[in-house]
Amino acid sequence: MLEPSEIDDTDLEIIELLRSDARRTLADIAERVSLSAPAVKRRVDRLEREGVITGYTVLVDHAMLGQPLQAFTELRFAGNSTVDEIAAIAQDISEVQTIFTTAGDPDALAWIRVRDVEDLKRVIDLLRRSGRVTGTKTLMVLGTSARTARA
Repeated sequence: MLEPSEIDDTDLEIIELLRSDARRTLADIAERVSLSAPAVKRRVDRLEREGVITGYTVLVDHAMLGQPLQAFTELRFAGNSTVDEIAAIAQDISEVQTIFTTAGDPDALAWIRVRDVEDLKRVIDLLRRSGRVTGTKTLMVLGTSARTARA
């Protein structure tokens, strides 16, 4: 596994270029970092092999897919709940995108995408009916600001 000291400024620049556009060509990256395309490929292959780059993804307009509403729901559990039980709470609820287990209060955050407020209520009720959740607090997302700008 790579140590942080083994990742140089060129590697970081390549990573940022891929983060802004994962479909960017090796030739384009090479031009921007002043290397040859084969040299960039070797670096990307090494970053993938060493687990620095763990995958590539697509950004989706969820409103176009019928899920325009996002929310984060704080989840509180009984003190005897294990972290693994908390993490698995929504494995059968497709609207729950991710469960983030946390240290402290709350025990977890559920990232939820739904059609509307009624759908959000239904999902929260499903979480509450699990028998493990002792309390919730839901925050609806008004907007999102990405950390990196699109190229």
